[in-house]
Amino acid sequence: MYTKRVFPVKVVLKWTRRHIYLFLLIATIPVFLFDVVGLKWLHVPWLPLGVLGTAISFLISFKNNASYDRLWEARKIYGGIVNASRSFTLMINDFISNKHTENPLTDDELFKIRKEIVMRHIAWMTSLRHALRQHKPWEGSISDAAEQEYLSNVEVREWAYSLDEELDGYVNEVEKKEILSKKNKQAACLNLQSNHLRRLLDDGLIEDFRHMEMQSMMTEFFTLQGKVERIKNFPYPRQFATLNYFFVWIFIILLPLGMMHEFEEIGKSVVLDIHEHMKVHSSPIHIIVEYVGTYFIWFTVPFTAIVSWIFHTMERIGETTENPFEGNGNDIPITTMSRGIEIDIRQMIGDDPALIPEPIELQFGLQM
Repeated sequence: MYTKRVFPVKVVLKWTRRHIYLFLLIATIPVFLFDVVGLKWLHVPWLPLGVLGTAISFLISFKNNASYDRLWEARKIYGGIVNASRSFTLMINDFISNKHTENPLTDDELFKIRKEIVMRHIAWMTSLRHALRQHKPWEGSISDAAEQEYLSNVEVREWAYSLDEELDGYVNEVEKKEILSKKNKQAACLNLQSNHLRRLLDDGLIEDFRHMEMQSMMTEFFTLQGKVERIKNFPYPRQFATLNYFFVWIFIILLPLGMMHEFEEIGKSVVLDIHEHMKVHSSPIHIIVEYVGTYFIWFTVPFTAIVSWIFHTMERIGETTENPFEGNGNDIPITTMSRGIEIDIRQMIGDDPALIPEPIELQFGLQM
């Protein structure tokens, strides 16, 4: 996700430049046929085209609102993961003690247990973000050339490193093998965590009430996991997304056919006005204005490109926002957030600062 207050204009133009070239071509062809070839019948009335544009703008607005809702819900869920992780770490610090055990442990042994649970929790977040970064058929970054160009310049950690590599140091080899053998690896992490809490209960290192409280956090993590998986695995309804896309392109193709007749009429009125009001018809101003008026129809090309760019870019913004975990610049920065949680909870248990990783650095003004 971009961190600058103002979204860089050059980024937008670079992201949309291929379509700008296409808009210019789409606008040029009918104007050439109309003005040069002489196909004067090649136009459509502006009124129905204006009505179509108004209807499409409402559809785009509806889609963008729905896409933003998906993005904002995803951000709130990950905010819930941040808060729940800190709360769970407080419980780990305060609940695991020798108060109810018949076989007291040393402070170092208690710290080892606390750190093992915290590191397994980080393994859960790692497994979750790897699952969320997996490609789905409906996600645009797979096929869109502009998105591929963007992705070639940044490192998406979940694609650069395998889950096997990223789990090193967080769980032991036995647990890692157990996690990787399951289809839902993040659920396997929580299951291992729950089993460990039960063993602590059996050993008297936590008593019944505290065990229930910590188990309720397992339920909370499962709930949060299920919410982000729902967003990831259920796309924005294709009937809306696909029809919006087709409607926008129908409007873009028809747009120059409505604009060029209007610009031709403006050009004719300019030439007529010059002839009626200019006393010296051979003056340089008269010649320039008459020339511009004669070819005023060609202003259709830039104006069509501008209007087409606005409609299409707004539609693309909704398209890239509807999947908030696929890895593009409009997504929730789950890698950065997960690293931030890791730093917080490891500091909370008093882990060695030299072993705690640094925050994820920005890439071209992006949080990943």
